Amino acid sequence: MTEQTTGRVWIGLDLGTQSARALAVADDGTPIAAAARPLRSHRDGVRHEQDPAQWWPALADALSEVTGRLDDPGAVGGVALCATSGTVLLTGPDGTPRTPALMYDDTRAGDLTQEAQDAGAALWERLAYRMQPAWALPKLLWWRDEGLLRDGARLAHQADLVTARLVGRPVPADSSHALKTGYDLLDERWPDDVLDRLHVDPAVLPPVVRAGSVLGEIGDAAAQETGLPAGTPVVAGMTDSCAAQLGAGALSPGEWNTVLGTTLALKGVSRTLLHDPTGALYSHRAPYGDFWLPGGASGTGAGVLTAVLPGADLPALTEGASRISARPGDVPLCYPLAVEGERFPFVAPQARAFLVGDDGDGPLERGRVDDATLFAAICHGTAHLERLCFDLLHLTGADVDGPVSLTGGGARNPWWNQLRCDVLGVPVRVPADAEGALGMAVLAAGAADGDVPGAAKRLVRLDRTLDPDPRRGAALAEDHAAFVDALQRRGWLDPTLAEHARTRATNPDTPAPNAATEEN
Repeated sequence: MTEQTTGRVWIGLDLGTQSARALAVADDGTPIAAAARPLRSHRDGVRHEQDPAQWWPALADALSEVTGRLDDPGAVGGVALCATSGTVLLTGPDGTPRTPALMYDDTRAGDLTQEAQDAGAALWERLAYRMQPAWALPKLLWWRDEGLLRDGARLAHQADLVTARLVGRPVPADSSHALKTGYDLLDERWPDDVLDRLHVDPAVLPPVVRAGSVLGEIGDAAAQETGLPAGTPVVAGMTDSCAAQLGAGALSPGEWNTVLGTTLALKGVSRTLLHDPTGALYSHRAPYGDFWLPGGASGTGAGVLTAVLPGADLPALTEGASRISARPGDVPLCYPLAVEGERFPFVAPQARAFLVGDDGDGPLERGRVDDATLFAAICHGTAHLERLCFDLLHLTGADVDGPVSLTGGGARNPWWNQLRCDVLGVPVRVPADAEGALGMAVLAAGAADGDVPGAAKRLVRLDRTLDPDPRRGAALAEDHAAFVDALQRRGWLDPTLAEHARTRATNPDTPAPNAATEEN
C-alpha cells in the first residue's frame, strides 16, 4: 500500500465467509490502505450458519484501521459493500437479529425448492432462471414452516444488516442481493402474487433499490466507530461475484471474469437477458446502462486442493504438474467437485467428484496417483469445467470471444493461468488487485460520477495478459471432449449442452445460436 495522494478516495467493503475486509483506493486506482478481520462460521451437514453479531464489529474494526491510515479521511467520496449471495437471516422490526444467518451454501431448505419454483414458475422463466436449493427464497419458506415469520419478523440479507449500521437506520436492500429471494428484476418489485401462493406476507421483505443507488450517509454512531466522516455517501452494493467482476473491470459486452477461489464463479456482460434451458445460468442487472450480468457459481474450485492435498507444497507440485502436463495422455481425467452436487454450468444434485486413474474410475482422493499427478488432474479438471461454463454461455447466444479476466486465489499460479488460457482458447487478462472490495470501490466512485465503466477504467489496473498456445489446442480439445463425455455418461449433463461442447471442441468457429431477445 502507498501513502495517500491528493484527490478523492473510495472505500470498498467485502463481507465474506472467512473475513471482513476494507480497502481504500485513490481515484487513479492506487491502493492506499487495506485491513481484514476474521469471521467464523459453523457447518453441520447441509447446514452452514454464521452469527450475524460478529459482522459489524469485524467490519468496523477493519474500517477504523483503514481510515486511521488516511491523510485526510474527509477525502472519502463514498463507500459500498458486497456480501455473500443468498445469505439471509430474520430480524425484528428494529433490525435486531433473531436467527443465525443461513449462509449462501446452506441447503437445509432444499425440499422446499420445488414449492418455490412452482409458485413462481412463469416469473422465474421470464427472469431466465430456476430456483435452487441454496437460494434465499426456499430458506424463507423454511422459516415459514418453523413458525418464525411472526411478531414483526423481517428478512434481511447479509449486506442489509451492515449498511443499516453504517447509515444508522434501516435502509433498502439492493437488487443484486435480493435476486435469490425472488425479487423481480424486470418490473423491479417483490412479486406479491407469488408470495401470496407461498403464504408469505410481503411485509416480511425489505424495500429494494437498484445496485449503485445511494442508500444514505454515514451516521454519527458509525462515524465514531469507523473513522469515516459523517455524511459520507453509502452506496447500495452487489453480491461478491458481481463485486469481483467490477474489480476485474469486465464491464463491456463479451468481457468475462472468472473467480477461482474456494469455488469457481463466473460473471460477464450481455446486452440481453440470456435464457438457459438447463436452469443453471442466472443474471443480475448491471448497475449501469441497460445491461445484464449473466453467470453462476460452481462447486468446483481451488478448495479441492485444501481438501485433497492438505499441507502440500504447491510450488513444488506446480513444477511437477507442468512437466506431467506437457506429455499428452499423462494427466488423468478428473472432475474436482468440492462439495456434493453441482449447480453451474449444470444442475445435478447427485454429482460427485471423480478421478480416472490407473486403477480405473474412482473417487478423488490422495494415494490413487502421486501428488504431482493428482495436482495436475485437479487443475486440468477445473480448467475443463471452466470451459464448459463458456460452452453453456455460447449455447445461450452469448458473446464469449473474450477477453476473460482471471481473479481469485487460484489466479496467483502462473502455470495454472496459462493452462486455463489454453483450454479456453481466448486471450486472458490477470488484473493486479482484483477483489470484491475493489469492485465496491469502483461502484462507489461510479455512483458519484454516474459512470461505473469510467470508474473501472481509472481504478482497475492490469498485471499481465496471456494468449492461448495453439500448439496445445488440439490435445486439450480432445481432453475437453473426453471430460464432457464422462459427465454425460453419468447422467449429469444435458445432452444438448454436451453435444454443443463437443462440437465447439472440434470446431472452435462453431457459430453461436441466435442471441436471446431483450426482455423489457
